[in-house]
Amino acid sequence: MKKMPNTLDSIKQRILELKGKEVDLYINRGRRKVASFRARIEDVYASVFTVKAEEFDIISTYSYNDILCGEVKICNDNLII
Repeated sequence: MKKMPNTLDSIKQRILELKGKEVDLYINRGRRKVASFRARIEDVYASVFTVKAEEFDIISTYSYNDILCGEVKICNDNLII
């Protein structure tokens, strides 16, 4: 199976499909530090999206470019971004 190339438009579309659903986030903080937590995608905007981590009760903002560069990974039951 051929892998689809990641573009900002395809990433935005996949994030929009996951809006309101719980996902697993993996954030590369550099120097081999990776944070992972369960969160819900709250809002989707033109250049950023927000997630709310229920266990920490915080809202974080990430850009689609963070996903494109590999600093943020989003995993759902059947979809990995």
